[in-house]
Amino acid sequence: MIFINLILFFLITLVLFDLFLLIKPKSKLKIIPRNNSYKLNKLKNISEYKCELEIFNQSNVKETMIPNLLLKPKFLVENKLVKLKCDKSIYIDNGISIKNINNYWSTIIIKAKASIKVYVSIKIENNLDKKVKYLWLKVLWENYGHFGLKERVNYFLINKDADHLKERTLNKISIDKNYEAIAIKTNLLGAFDDPIKTIHKYCKNIIKKGDILVIGETPLAIMQGRYLNPKDLEYNLYTKFLCYFFHPTSSLATACGMQLLINKIGVTRITISLFIGLIFKIIGIKGIFYRLAGTQSSLIDDISGTTIPYDKSIVLGPKNPESICREISFLLKIDSAVVDVNDLGGVKILSCTNKSIKKVLYNALRINPSGNDDQKTPILLIRRINNL
Repeated sequence: MIFINLILFFLITLVLFDLFLLIKPKSKLKIIPRNNSYKLNKLKNISEYKCELEIFNQSNVKETMIPNLLLKPKFLVENKLVKLKCDKSIYIDNGISIKNINNYWSTIIIKAKASIKVYVSIKIENNLDKKVKYLWLKVLWENYGHFGLKERVNYFLINKDADHLKERTLNKISIDKNYEAIAIKTNLLGAFDDPIKTIHKYCKNIIKKGDILVIGETPLAIMQGRYLNPKDLEYNLYTKFLCYFFHPTSSLATACGMQLLINKIGVTRITISLFIGLIFKIIGIKGIFYRLAGTQSSLIDDISGTTIPYDKSIVLGPKNPESICREISFLLKIDSAVVDVNDLGGVKILSCTNKSIKKVLYNALRINPSGNDDQKTPILLIRRINNL
């Protein structure tokens, strides 16, 4: 009886803690990159990188202030982030007027369910721009309101080649006597890239009837803006305790990865899933925790889990992969799939438009033709050889 009471007390404590996390005052401002809003203007002696961000207040009742916002641009040169001399400017559109910040951010109030647009311009000299392919824009901003003062950090990649085709190359890889894979090398992709439009641009004029289009779950999630800086997470005692139960190479073995999962599904579900998973593991059945905790629990990529410059960010699994597959297939008239593949032969199909192609996918992807390093081949075509 005492044992049962202790279990009930423990479960009630977990539920109360989850309720606390749910109702705890927090900022509901969200910074949103506007897809395809970025562009590069070539002036006489200057290259100007432009992009548009929207800051939206998701709260139904609370207004929130932004006391400060700073831009810290770096440029990706030969897989290294470097600082270059540049001029920065910010314009704010509150729906009534457009205001030039002029190097000083006056405190902005964003009312409930309202938003402001932020237009960013970064200018560098043309002789420096020749070495640059990407702008890595760090946005440091403060949120102030009923929750107190919170410092936040966001990163955005701005691609020099907005048309995306200058870097496109095709790498053919033999699978077996019936199939080959065509890995499509791309630019680095980011939250300003619309997934459907980007995939269409890279695949146009090269797909054939009967091809299967495969896209990696991590690059898809990055294009959906589903990555964040670990500094934006608030850790607690449960976070640091629960991560000890996972293999050191797991993304849930760190406080960052575990806290992200707690924010998604709560401490109660994680604890119960972990307890049941440990029981099944003792009798030789693995993977029960991830089944009970949900798909996202196995898709979180901790820092260093992806390519530069995203190797300092935590990446979640993609949102609505089923919808993405349907749209791609409708547009390109071929089957498609979103997958998670590793170098150990592990293949996880998050979604596909035709269940009959799963066997082909498992066979073709177990050698991981796209790779997990810096190949920059997030899009793959699987093609029957006799269709060539």
